[in-house]
Amino acid sequence: MHGGLGRRSLKRAEVTMNDRMQNGMQNNGSNGMSADRMAATDRLSGLDRMGGDRMGAPLTRTRMPSRGARIRLLVADDHALLRQALRVLLEAQNGLEVVGEATNGRDAVDAAERLQPDVILMDMVMPGLNGIDATRQIIKRSPGTRILILTAYLEDERLLQALRAGAAGYVVKNSDMEELLLAIQSVHRGNTYFSTSVSDEIAVNEVLLQSKQPEGKTGYELLTAREREVLQLIAEGLSNQAIADELVISVKTVEAHRAHIMTKLHAKNRTDLIRYAIRRGIVSLDGPEAMPEREAM
Repeated sequence: MHGGLGRRSLKRAEVTMNDRMQNGMQNNGSNGMSADRMAATDRLSGLDRMGGDRMGAPLTRTRMPSRGARIRLLVADDHALLRQALRVLLEAQNGLEVVGEATNGRDAVDAAERLQPDVILMDMVMPGLNGIDATRQIIKRSPGTRILILTAYLEDERLLQALRAGAAGYVVKNSDMEELLLAIQSVHRGNTYFSTSVSDEIAVNEVLLQSKQPEGKTGYELLTAREREVLQLIAEGLSNQAIADELVISVKTVEAHRAHIMTKLHAKNRTDLIRYAIRRGIVSLDGPEAMPEREAM
């Protein structure tokens, strides 16, 4: 979390974790205990890869609820280092208490029922049971629990799935710590929260509207086989004429397909289509070498 966390915040986290480990070793008389926590301390500064440079300023302590109204948190993520670092950073904030951790979706469902947290930070991709399915089960059992999806994926269809499952918000892992604190406060108050980067990349209002509709085909699933071909060729950088030559159709037909694709994907221009194709994995960012035949056309 490079830009948003700031050096002072990371230093506080390191000092807090070091104090806990030193106290634990003094009490237990063993220098070999808490290996995971020592590893987390040694590598805590590496978490700046999870953060972005959008805010740039050091983290200032966000105003949180008073001690008598703590927000009880459950952190569900299959990466131990991330869970431990988040625990230290969150518990350094007044008004927050991490009451438990979960390493997969099934553990998250069980822990949510047992601990009754106010807010769950839920990773989307976990072994056994993914974050979206876990969210769906938790909301059925504990509808008052607020779930904030924490993920590296930025895609409108995934966001739609998370909202339909009952998630209250969606924060991407390149967000800074201050935004995460803001998201926790927001969903705890009953609001829906999206990362700034999510708001920049997709039509949030459209996704919210779709999330309230009955489940059915959305986005890419709505495209015909021919429209998917056209989308891929657009994403590979081909012109309308080149696409027409490739598929042996007229340029007007290509333009019609493109218009239909843009309508179904809520895209405004070719750039939006290319970004969508990259997010979905239809094309890669490996460079011109990955598609020599296309580039030659």
